[in-house]
Formats: sequence, structure tokens, C-alpha cells
Amino acid sequence: MTGMNKVFLKIIIITLIILIILVIIFSSFYTFWSVSSPDKTCLSCHEINNSYQIWLSSSHRNISCTECHGTALSSGFHSLKEKLNMIRTHFQEETIEEIRLSEEQILESMESCVRCHQSEYSSWLAGGHSATYEAIFLNERQNTKYRPYSDCLRCHGMYFEGNINDLIDPVDNKGPWYLNDTSKSKEPVIPCMACHAMHFRGNAATRQDYAFPERMEYNRPSWISSVSFYYRQEKLNFHSSLLPIPEINAEGNPVKVSDDQRQRICIQCHAPDVYHQSGTNDDRTPRGVHEGLSCLACHAPHSQDTKNSCKICHPVLSNCGLDVETMNTTFSNPESSYNIHFITCEDCHQKKMK
Repeated sequence: MTGMNKVFLKIIIITLIILIILVIIFSSFYTFWSVSSPDKTCLSCHEINNSYQIWLSSSHRNISCTECHGTALSSGFHSLKEKLNMIRTHFQEETIEEIRLSEEQILESMESCVRCHQSEYSSWLAGGHSATYEAIFLNERQNTKYRPYSDCLRCHGMYFEGNINDLIDPVDNKGPWYLNDTSKSKEPVIPCMACHAMHFRGNAATRQDYAFPERMEYNRPSWISSVSFYYRQEKLNFHSSLLPIPEINAEGNPVKVSDDQRQRICIQCHAPDVYHQSGTNDDRTPRGVHEGLSCLACHAPHSQDTKNSCKICHPVLSNCGLDVETMNTTFSNPESSYNIHFITCEDCHQKKMK
């Protein structure tokens, strides 16, 4: 073997050794970062602190950050690009005190939600809140009646990064309408995070003292609603307790509104007009025989299904003693003139009420 070949062989060996050492160092660091607690890894970036502090007292506090956010290699080059982008953002000139996910990242995070919340996801998928951009913004009947405008995104497309002109074309009542980005056609306009903040305070479930079963009810912690409303303009989730109880009136008379915190989220989108008139716009706040009931008394939280709602109260508690499910209301017939949300005794018993 010539001298030149020996030198070349040494270079190859040294290069391989260096590469092996780098792989070992990287693997060790990657493993450490993936298995260590957040206070030793993620929290080293001050922007993470707010989310970390809330996570510490949440029902997810025993779930590692990587379970939902993944690692630098969990999704191949895509996740590596995301993590490198975080480093770039961290060192950029503009100071960012709180990191917020993009719509694309929100939808990616939903995949993590599904792993543990499959039942809730299935219910959501079967309900109206799983509507897509295509279903909402290319709806000919809706667009012909109401010209699309940017405030539509307040409820349908809360995380969309742009305005209505960026989403569809043309923005008028004539059409035909097209999505400027066709890849968004099947994306949901109301993802999980529209009503659920990911880092949210909550109590983890604990076993009771079975030696005294009669005391179990009294020892349970007070129920706290975990839902929140994502406000597009502020790019923040507001806990339901911070939302106001709306003042609604019907023909000048105040309507009793349920104090169920969760309903305060419903009213953010299913709201009356500026005069707070019951039944205007998308308002469905119960009045009449159902006045004071919460939306969630009849609607299943994730699917909005109401098929079993009447059975919960009727006919046992019905003053009529009749099968209310067969009455001429919108519960059984969508063409009925008697809206189940607003029906009164007088609607069906006009003669008897005189």
C-alpha cells in the first residue's frame, strides 16, 4: 500500500470515528430531551413558561409534552423543520413572550387529541361542528342569501390566518365561489381547540375512600367546566366563567337564560341581533316551556345530538301527559312552524288558554 493510500485510509477512518461520535452525542441529547421533564428541556425557553405553569395544574400534567407536540424527528423532516423554525423564532430580533400555534399546527395537534379522546372525536365528527371550509364557504344557498364577510371567520375558521378575501373568491352574492387554497376544502372550521384550550387548569381523577361510600358524593371536588372560547381577534382562549351571561328579551320581556357556563360559549356564535331579540340571527336560547334550560340539557356536547333529550324529562314531567316527541314541533319535523326552542303552551292550547 502506497503512502498516499495510507493517508487516504486514515482520513476515512478518522471521518467515520467523528461521524460515530456525533451520532452518539446527537442520539444521547435527543433521548435526554425526549424523556426528561419539561423543566429541564422545554422550559429553558422563557416563551414556554406561561403554558408550562398552566400545564402543571391541568388534567394533562402527567402527560409528557412530546405526547402532544412530538419530537424533532417524530414526523420526519416536517417536525425537524418545525423545531428548527422555533429556534429561529427564539433568536429573532422581535421578542415573543407567548408562542401561538398556526392553524396547520392546531390541526396536527388534533391528531394527538384523537389518540386519547376517540369517543369525543367520533361524536364531534358526526355533529355539525365538524363542518369543513368547503361546506361552509361554498354553500350556494347561504352565500346567495348573505354575502360572505370577514366576521364569518369569528365562528367558522377561528384559526384561519387571513381575511375573507384571502379565503374565497369572489366575495359577493353571485358566485360561483372558489377557495383560493383548495387544500383547505376538507379542513374543519371548528377544531377541538375552538372550545378546548390545550393547557387548561383541571383536576385529575382520584379514587374515593370506599370504606365510607355514603360520603363519596360529599368528597367529590366541585365540578369546573373545562371549556373555553377561542377569540380570533385576541388569539386567546377565554374560560367560560369569564364570558358574560347574555341579556335576551322577547317582545320587551326579559328571557331567563341558564347560568350554565358552557352555554356562554354557545351564545358566542349562536347569538341574537344587536338588540338582543330572542330568536334573531342564529340565537336558539330556549324560551317558552323550555325557558331557563341550558343548551346542554338537550344537546349532547360534542355531537349536538338531541334524539334522547325528550325522554329525559317527558312524559313523566309533562303537564300534558302526551308523547311530546310526536307533537308538531321542529323536534320531529324540520318544516314545522313550532320551533322546539321557542314553543309555548299557547302554541298548542290556544282554546284552553283563553
